[in-house]
Amino acid sequence: MKLARLKTGSGARLVRVDAASSRFWPIETLAANLPGEMTALIAALSDGATLPEPTGEGEALDPAMLLAPVPQPPRNIFCVGKNYHAHAKEFAGSGYDSSSTSAADAIPKAPIIFTKPFTSISGPWDDIPMVPGLDAELDYEAELAVVIGRGGRCIPKSDAMSHVFGYTLVNDVTARDLQGKHKQWLLGKGIDGFCPMGPFLVTADELDAAAMRVTCTVNGEKRQDATTADLIFDIPTLIETISLSMALLPGDIIATGTPEGVGIGFKPPRFLRDGDVVECAIEGIGSIRNTLRKVDPAALRGAA
Repeated sequence: MKLARLKTGSGARLVRVDAASSRFWPIETLAANLPGEMTALIAALSDGATLPEPTGEGEALDPAMLLAPVPQPPRNIFCVGKNYHAHAKEFAGSGYDSSSTSAADAIPKAPIIFTKPFTSISGPWDDIPMVPGLDAELDYEAELAVVIGRGGRCIPKSDAMSHVFGYTLVNDVTARDLQGKHKQWLLGKGIDGFCPMGPFLVTADELDAAAMRVTCTVNGEKRQDATTADLIFDIPTLIETISLSMALLPGDIIATGTPEGVGIGFKPPRFLRDGDVVECAIEGIGSIRNTLRKVDPAALRGAA
């Protein structure tokens, strides 16, 4: 089942989508008793509520209507650093990695967990803002994101997948200079608009998360192409690790890491520039396409 949020004249609507036929059915017409907000819907469906199969032809889906499927998870997005073997090695050799000193310790021995504020989430077609002072060394990171359904604490690996509601796609956009300057990753990765997400939230029963192809192109040039089989720490390990420290909640998001081929992996690095178009895709989920755009800081003052 594919779920989405659509932009309408009266606000965002939750819908069930048939991507193959480009049709959708509003959740309120399928089950009027279900919540109209995505995190609450995830919790309800994970707690035993059912969403009836669509009937009728549905309505035509215009991709331009799509919004980020989970715009307000219960807290920051959990992110995993250096979680693909080849990417861990390219990052260690880039000069930007403060977590290792050489190729000998490039592969982490435990998951590296950091967070990205949910205020960084943007839609699947939204522009990525280039704010002066934050735009010198921008990079892309296509990632599979896990969405938690049934919450819990101290979840063992053997039971972890039963807590997964579904999956979506994110681009963990990063200001590499800030990442290096501050010796931690929050300020370089948590910038508003630096987490394009979508296009759909796909339930776990439709996908094999252990063998999904993750790709990224910049201006049509392929940069990343790998499968989740190359993950250093698989999804059950990530869920076990995080839930040992804190209870996972319905709607929590875990971005599982990015493959080899990011901008800092090139010699010299290939950072994103104004007008660049970044397209990230995952088999079974779809693609997101975002353009880098310069932003006037004056327009942002008092925006919150």
